[in-house]
Amino acid sequence: MSALAAVLMLVLCTAGLGVPREVKVPGGPLYRVEGTSVSIPCNVSGYEGPSVQNFEWFVYRPGAPDISIAIASTKDPDFSYAVFSPRVSSGDISIHRVSGDSVELRIQRLRSEDAGIYECYTPTTDARYFGSYSDKITMKVIPDTLQVSSVGFSRGRLSSPPPLQLHLVEGRELHLSCQALTASPLHTHLSVTFGMSEPGTPVGRETLQDIISVQWDFSVKLASYTDRYLKEEIRVEKSDNSTYKMVIARLRPQDTATYHCTTAQWIQDPDGGWQKITEKRAVLAQVFVQTIDSLLTVSSSPRELRLQTGDMMEMFCNVSMLIPPTPDVLFSVEWRVLSATDSPGQRVSSMAADGSVQLGEQYMGEDVGVRHISLEKISPSPGSYRLRIYSAQPSDTGSYSCQVTAIVSYPRGRQEEVSKRTSLSLRVLMKPQDITVSASVLLDSFPIYHGDTAVLLCNITLDVSLPSLRSAVSWWVELAGEEPHERSGRLLASVSRQGVSETGSRVSGGELTTDKVGAERYRLRLYNIQAEDEGSYHCAVTAWMQYPDHSWYNAASSKSNSIKLYTYARARDLLLIPMIVGFASALVVGVTILSTVTCCYIRHLRSQKR
Repeated sequence: MSALAAVLMLVLCTAGLGVPREVKVPGGPLYRVEGTSVSIPCNVSGYEGPSVQNFEWFVYRPGAPDISIAIASTKDPDFSYAVFSPRVSSGDISIHRVSGDSVELRIQRLRSEDAGIYECYTPTTDARYFGSYSDKITMKVIPDTLQVSSVGFSRGRLSSPPPLQLHLVEGRELHLSCQALTASPLHTHLSVTFGMSEPGTPVGRETLQDIISVQWDFSVKLASYTDRYLKEEIRVEKSDNSTYKMVIARLRPQDTATYHCTTAQWIQDPDGGWQKITEKRAVLAQVFVQTIDSLLTVSSSPRELRLQTGDMMEMFCNVSMLIPPTPDVLFSVEWRVLSATDSPGQRVSSMAADGSVQLGEQYMGEDVGVRHISLEKISPSPGSYRLRIYSAQPSDTGSYSCQVTAIVSYPRGRQEEVSKRTSLSLRVLMKPQDITVSASVLLDSFPIYHGDTAVLLCNITLDVSLPSLRSAVSWWVELAGEEPHERSGRLLASVSRQGVSETGSRVSGGELTTDKVGAERYRLRLYNIQAEDEGSYHCAVTAWMQYPDHSWYNAASSKSNSIKLYTYARARDLLLIPMIVGFASALVVGVTILSTVTCCYIRHLRSQKR
């Protein structure tokens, strides 16, 4: 028989026998750490017989490489040698069945003497002995050299040894450092994970919440707080070969916790995958975050101010904290006043966190001018804020309070309000300056005929004469033809306190002017008066007082009596009416006579033709 024929015959015979039994364990060697657990998988394929196969495990120790020591069996509970029997009975060593043809040898706590060559054997269930029935793997047990310890930092300063307790204010920066190193001669990598657990809970994997970690491949993994990490509020750093640091840029109340550092040692198995071979944990610190709201106190002073008009008002908003805030905590202050006429209160002045100051709307404008009001910080943070109102006015009477908002500044310019406190009110009492003003209106001439110019005079009386007192006058009319609900008055013209005249429009479309003709006398002229202009006319006066800061105050106002304006027709207009009526009557009579005569003449002609 030729060689080729022999090979073909062997292949045919082999094909007829089917796939041979094969037992497989991972490639070795495996390096595992003393005191840790290990699982060695084993599976069988190509077998005949039942789907549930039995497995037996043996070990060959380095001191006796030719002697197999029985460890455990899935079939015989008394299979173990005396050296392993107690550990099998206690569960420290066991065989875990994954499936009918796959198991794992599990050792919960490795010992140094557990190093050796491990053999997984499967008793045959095949019709004939064909294939491999066992496989071996070498496992080396190395000493545990991994060390992890806390290096507590708060704002970069070395803290006391654990158990470390830190009482920090919301908004502060927290630094927690962990030292992880190993003296293993093998090529291993370390991973470091920072985590937290609720205060008072027992330390364990079940209660530990991972925050951020540096993986064995030096990548950063986020377990929680992803949003804060993306906002650069949390970061992890490696400061040297063995020290890792977690930084929380701005503490929040929910950051109250016990912080841990978990370090794991990783080794690359022969299959190329990285396996965690040991893990240790250390408590870094117990952190208690006090809220700014619980530490913030706001008060105002003095309790009461009694002033004369024109005096300077000065009041203070005092902001304090039991623990000094960090520069990342900012404050904004707003002074508000509650008077008898505005129940919700109005803003007087406010200072934003960046120091910019803004006045309330009622303290600036065309009527009052721009009042001289200042708000400034006069002591270090959180500090005292002084409000000054120069040249107080009677309208400044009321209850004043300051509202303080605490703001935490985060990276990228983001800010978040964390507390808002309002002081008790302080009262401002002021003796008003008694000023009385009155006005009366009269017609310059009477009667007024259609087409005439109507002249109305407004006389003002002030009970005091002050150089800082100015008057403003406005003219109003209630037209005779208007509905009752429209008789609130129509503004015709005005003269401001600066003497500037402004005119509106008349219903008749005629022109009008207004001016000041005397010390306290104002004039309104209506040109080409018409019947549509008939109505009740009055003037209104406002006495404005100017203060040293050049602001203005509405000291008094009054409305004059009303005067009714009628227009009369002229004599020539009255004579024209009968002439028009007479002409119209004569025209009608003439047309009637002419038509009658014409009609009779035509009839006469017709009768003659017949």
